Amino acid sequence: MPAILTVAEMGQADAAAIAAGTPGRALMERAGSAVAEDVCRRCPEAHCVLVLAGPGNNGGDGYVAARHLAELQRDVTVAAYVDRKDLRGDAAEAAAAWQGVVKPLHAIRSDSFDVVVDALFGAGLVRPIDEDTAQLLRAIEQCGRPIIAVDIPSGVSGDSGAVLGQAMHATSTVTFVRRKPGHLLFPGRQYCGEVTVADIGIPDSIVDGLRPRTHLNVPAAWAGRLPVIPADGHKYSRGHVLVVSGPALATGASRLAARAALRAGAGLVTLAGAHDALLVHASHMTAVMLAEIREAADLGRLLDDKRYNVVVLGPGAGVAATTRAKAIETMERHRALVLDADGISVFQKEVPGLAAMIRANAAPVVLTPHEGEFARLFKGISQIIDSDSKLERARAAAAMLGAVMVLKGADTVVAAPDGRATIAANAPPTLATAGAGDVLAGIVAGLLAQGMPAFEAASAAVWVHGEAAADFGVGLIAEDLPDRLPAVLRRIKVGS
Repeated sequence: MPAILTVAEMGQADAAAIAAGTPGRALMERAGSAVAEDVCRRCPEAHCVLVLAGPGNNGGDGYVAARHLAELQRDVTVAAYVDRKDLRGDAAEAAAAWQGVVKPLHAIRSDSFDVVVDALFGAGLVRPIDEDTAQLLRAIEQCGRPIIAVDIPSGVSGDSGAVLGQAMHATSTVTFVRRKPGHLLFPGRQYCGEVTVADIGIPDSIVDGLRPRTHLNVPAAWAGRLPVIPADGHKYSRGHVLVVSGPALATGASRLAARAALRAGAGLVTLAGAHDALLVHASHMTAVMLAEIREAADLGRLLDDKRYNVVVLGPGAGVAATTRAKAIETMERHRALVLDADGISVFQKEVPGLAAMIRANAAPVVLTPHEGEFARLFKGISQIIDSDSKLERARAAAAMLGAVMVLKGADTVVAAPDGRATIAANAPPTLATAGAGDVLAGIVAGLLAQGMPAFEAASAAVWVHGEAAADFGVGLIAEDLPDRLPAVLRRIKVGS
């Protein structure tokens, strides 16, 4: 399972490797060599190389890369942020081994080089870059030369992906051991270019020993928990999803969720709503069943049938007291619940009460907000809203509510109450289309209905959703997504 390491965890991995007998200087040598290899692979004709060397170990990696590139007959200049005598430890040794040209950082002409190696500041940067250096970075980027970043582009936070003052858009980034959150979270992701993860000799056993809580959202993270239909299975053994409809003129969102739940494998799906809304649904749906309800009590009576094991509430439902009442009724009936869109917004300013209801529910609850809905729900709760890390906001929200949180976007984060999280990197920009979120809610519900654990179901749904969109390509609309799901799920099962 592909782990993502925080800056602190990467430091722990380095320390553990050193304690196990690998000198820090050897790790730096391998890192710098990997950077040099990337430069040669991407820019084979580049002769004049500028290496920007920072004040810490990132700069040390740069000095090593400079030496290897010079040995390969490249004309290399190092532009140093600090004098070599001010470096310490492994970085000082690496700098001392460099026998070539070193100039002060602000004395170089950035347009006189074929390629730039950015080894100024690594993933652990915590404060904005000073304005003089920021101006230099802007000038370098404007020259249009290829930029190879060491660890992460300077100015990007490794933990949050936030840009601290200024950063350059790298052509590629060479990081070490594992990706960091900043490689995957926006805006940092768009500064990294193609990311290569280099092996510098830290064994998997050390990484595994850290028990990282964050992983890249790929099938390896959850494929082993995908539902398997037994030979003697039947529709009721595959679960029954109940999707609560919006009013007659707002039925489309719930219909998208219902079809997605069915395509994701639920044995049965029912749309429940007012009579006039059901007439609209009846003209569109065949395999999805219909049930008339008006008030929360009607929903409760429907849920007397224990075979309804998952409820989807929110798509097109309206921000109304009846929507809130239906959510409460569902949780009081101890059903798994996917809260989306209006089903989230109706609990604005009620986070403590919502958390109490979720924790009292014997079944899992999954929330699928976009950033706007998330901000409205947690308005005024500074420990969540004020964080610049999408990962940590999602993780804190999941812990506070006791629910699985799917914080949507181009870098969707799925977080569990116990701190586990996945970050998705496969969503194409075409997925930014009306109704796509309703389909996602339905996929989550379809997997939950078949008994998949909530965190894994939500992570799988996000990845499958992205793959379905990528399969379709340009011109995608939400209606295209459900019918793409079987092919995507089939590929996962064939490959597992």
